[in-house]
Amino acid sequence: MPAASSESVDLLDLKLLPAWVKEPADTRSYAHYQGDEGEERQPRGRDRGFRQKEGGRKRPTSKADSGDRRRPQRGRDRSHRPHTDKRRQDRHRPAVATRPPPEVTVRFVPHPPAFENVARQIKEGTFAYSLFALARLFLEKPERYNVHLTAKPESPLYQLGENGAIAADRPLLENNAFRSAKEDFYKIDISQSEPIKGNFTSVARDRLSGTLLGPTNHHAYQPRLRTLYEQRFSRRMSFPEYQRQIEILSDPALVEQWKEEARTVTTFTTLKEETPLTFSSAVEAEKNFRQKYLPDLVKAVEEVTIGGVASRSLADRVLGRLIEDRWSMETRSPSQMMPELASQFRDAGVHIFRHRRGMLFVASIRPRPFVHEQTGVSLNVTAIFETVGANPRINRKDLADKILVDLAAEEIEARKLALASDLHWLISEGYVIEFNDGSLDLPRAKAKPKEAEKKKDQIVAAVVSTAEPSGQALGTSASTTSTSDVD
Repeated sequence: MPAASSESVDLLDLKLLPAWVKEPADTRSYAHYQGDEGEERQPRGRDRGFRQKEGGRKRPTSKADSGDRRRPQRGRDRSHRPHTDKRRQDRHRPAVATRPPPEVTVRFVPHPPAFENVARQIKEGTFAYSLFALARLFLEKPERYNVHLTAKPESPLYQLGENGAIAADRPLLENNAFRSAKEDFYKIDISQSEPIKGNFTSVARDRLSGTLLGPTNHHAYQPRLRTLYEQRFSRRMSFPEYQRQIEILSDPALVEQWKEEARTVTTFTTLKEETPLTFSSAVEAEKNFRQKYLPDLVKAVEEVTIGGVASRSLADRVLGRLIEDRWSMETRSPSQMMPELASQFRDAGVHIFRHRRGMLFVASIRPRPFVHEQTGVSLNVTAIFETVGANPRINRKDLADKILVDLAAEEIEARKLALASDLHWLISEGYVIEFNDGSLDLPRAKAKPKEAEKKKDQIVAAVVSTAEPSGQALGTSASTTSTSDVD
């Protein structure tokens, strides 16, 4: 599929607060996601004629209001009753058999231009960023990620051409192939014909799509009706059932609208033929497309990568809903995006490290503990280590307020500059970590060799003491495993 247009990702908008990292994902990102054409997602529940009263208790509406709902007033125009029309329409709508989700593995990966933008910003600064927050930042918008699909050999996916549409159902892909690929094979010209003559008092309209089909006594009505059915609704219902969705309207404005639309003439001229052929209608062009190009255009694939934007507008709705479900799970817990980002960050020369509670962070500087035995350490450096160590996640202002106390007025400015210089050096060397929300902390110190050996002995003794006497071999194996885990 064509690569999605990259979006500039600004890391200045990324917050790194504990509450932000834990906040639930925005599940409304697929709110625009729709089903098949003509279907609407109806809100749950019905208006029961209740109003909310203070205190949380509901009370019914007045009798006058209730009476209006039960018995229409005389003379009221009953032509506009959308709820009644919807229920009447649903009675004639057949049950659509939904096929099970395809056996496809969905994996989300960062979109290369967006990743390069983020990696460049990280390497240009000294801040550390949460890998979890970065993963959710990429998943937040479809322009920032790609979707990698892997299918089984016995049930592959189908793709139109090298970078065309994707579907798990081949007939569905073939039925939509002309609409998605017609610009690659035909030159489309649109012109206006002579105004339609004749006195027409009514016009037929398809309720499902809102398409004006024309007067039923017009010569183009039946071909137009059959074409619309074959292109958009043949997989959902039979032709007699579709005919029940046609309504006849006696609105002069709609009649004039149909006349203007019917004047539009679209011709299709082949682009890949030595002698170009021209077709006067989409039906004829699609017939030529199916005979000439379609058999060699559809191919089976087991792995394919599509853009995030394209994944939200697939013609195969079943595959689209599968990707939507996986996206919702990945946004809550980005277990796929985080390892992918970590691998790419390492390849880009960005450091990955663990900090408090084992959380992973990304920075251009590798954190390392400061060796206090080093000589030539200034008082400011010592004060910075003591203050940051005693106050994790302190910011620069609070750090200065705690260190620069009881100073003469003429000393304050010089001490501020010296403190800023020492802090900058410590951050650039990795002795102090500055996160992107402005908080400061010291790197995690590794356990000393004697302490680590002592901890190993304690774990081994605990495992051996809990093992049964008859399971000496099992206890030895367990102790060996525990010692390895400590390393």
